[in-house]
Amino acid sequence: MAVRRKWGISGALVAMLLLGALAWNWTSLRARAALGAAYGARIGCSCRYVEGRAMGSCAADKEPGMAMVRLTDLPEDRAVKASVPLLATRTARFKPGWGCLLDPVG
Repeated sequence: MAVRRKWGISGALVAMLLLGALAWNWTSLRARAALGAAYGARIGCSCRYVEGRAMGSCAADKEPGMAMVRLTDLPEDRAVKASVPLLATRTARFKPGWGCLLDPVG
């Protein structure tokens, strides 16, 4: 019984340390996620609507470390939405003569 209690206390301490580290770095994590989503949306939109490629081939244009960025084609709006789950979402729309522009954050 004492061994089980010792493991329970140890597990609770580890969980508290992990939550503390997450809280300490939350602003940095959100900023990096927002940057990755914006970059992914812009590159994905340019690939799809400027170059005219299929969305499947656009995934190869992502930089290393962008595995969590998900691209979604919005053909009715000629836009690409990029998201990092639970942290950030950005959309880039194709505007003739201008290329792909990010929607304002808001």
